[in-house]
Amino acid sequence: MSGRPRRRRRERDHGKRTRAFGLRTRLVLAFLLVAAVSAGTTSALTYREARTALLKTAQDTAVSSFRDQVQLNSFATPTDVGNLEANLRDIARKGKPRPWIVFAEYGSIRASSGTSRVSGVITPQLRRAAQTEPRGSFERVVKDGVPYLTIAMPTVFKTGPNGRLPTGLVLYAVMRMSDEQLNVDALLTAARDGALPGLAVALLPGLLAARSVLRPVRELHRAARSMGSGKLDTRIQVRGRDELADLAHTFNESAANLEHSVRELRRAEARARRFASDVSHELRTPLAGMLAVTEVLDEDAGHLDSDTARAVRLISAETGKLAVLVEDLIEISRFDARAAELNTDELDAAEAIRKTLANRHWTDARIHTELPDGIRVRLDPRRFDVVVANLVGNALRHGSAPVTVRLRSESGSDGAPVLVTEVADSGPGIAPDVLPHIFDRFYKADAARTRSAGSGLGLAIAVENVRLHGGKIRAGNRPEGGAVFTVEIPLHREGEHA
Repeated sequence: MSGRPRRRRRERDHGKRTRAFGLRTRLVLAFLLVAAVSAGTTSALTYREARTALLKTAQDTAVSSFRDQVQLNSFATPTDVGNLEANLRDIARKGKPRPWIVFAEYGSIRASSGTSRVSGVITPQLRRAAQTEPRGSFERVVKDGVPYLTIAMPTVFKTGPNGRLPTGLVLYAVMRMSDEQLNVDALLTAARDGALPGLAVALLPGLLAARSVLRPVRELHRAARSMGSGKLDTRIQVRGRDELADLAHTFNESAANLEHSVRELRRAEARARRFASDVSHELRTPLAGMLAVTEVLDEDAGHLDSDTARAVRLISAETGKLAVLVEDLIEISRFDARAAELNTDELDAAEAIRKTLANRHWTDARIHTELPDGIRVRLDPRRFDVVVANLVGNALRHGSAPVTVRLRSESGSDGAPVLVTEVADSGPGIAPDVLPHIFDRFYKADAARTRSAGSGLGLAIAVENVRLHGGKIRAGNRPEGGAVFTVEIPLHREGEHA
């Protein structure tokens, strides 16, 4: 599988994960969380208030009724247990909101209105409160999972219009609160069951709210992608006057400014390219005549005096450099105008490199080659010749001999076979601050070096030719010293498309 399908699959999987936990999901979850907290808080408060009101009503009714019954009954002879139990049964029958079980304690005397064994629900705390509270006391207790309301009421006798003294007789009423507990449980169930449908109902407005918020965001996303693909006239429709409308307005202003800036840059770039191309073409004709003249002067330089001969040779050399610069500028202008074309042919890569070296007379001891035969490749012979010549010439000018040219075929990063050409020198290598700019046009590593043997465009032209073949070129330093340039070009054989 090639690198591009794998990258697309990773981007697709990343997009799915992003949508699964995207802004829409987070907005809906946040809305549901707020709804859940609100519903839960409201249900809890409602349940608490209803439970308190329900229990307080039953409790107040029971306490008030028990107090009234104790005051109405006469307990003049508490030592008469039979009479005391009869009074207790009478009070128990009249219990509100439902019958009670009534107990009496007077010293060591114990009496009860019935036989039910619930005396264990009367706690020591309630007995102590009965001794200090003349109007009685009560508490709610749970025994064996059953809730009870227990009431302690001491009896008193009057000593005067306003005086009251305890008789020592304490009555206790015990009332089961099973019905109230059932009502409380029903309230809890209703609160819980009412909250869940509320969350389901809240999901719809949550989706609608998320949609209204995300619509401008989606439009902004589509507009940004459209601008990234080159459609700089893309704009977003502004709706409303909220923060999202301000964002859309700002995007439109930024897009308009960017479109204007890019348009001006393209115009300036087109003017610069046209100027370089026109100047180069206009210089080609007079340079051709000057080269013809300098060739004649070179032939006759031996018959001139030394100063004149030296001047003639200098003019001839500089004219040759100018001619090379003009040809390089014309070549660069073709790349900039995207007018450069490939005229491919299948050939032996090693033989092509040998021809390049032989045509430049680079066959002496300065050049070492490792060129295995039999590597067939489909490429443009002229452009490949320019690439190899520029790299070897650059190594001879700025590096040190010997220069090694290696050729091999291997699998590229995407698994496809590539032709690898390496040109390495034995010089000091490339400085780290120079490496990022080594392929820039007219870049000079030494700012003080205003003159050089080359045009300053050789490596830039090599890069463009390699890219035209669908390959890539990189520069670096060898561990043992010296610079190395590596060219990778896909191995397209006969019958394959470049």
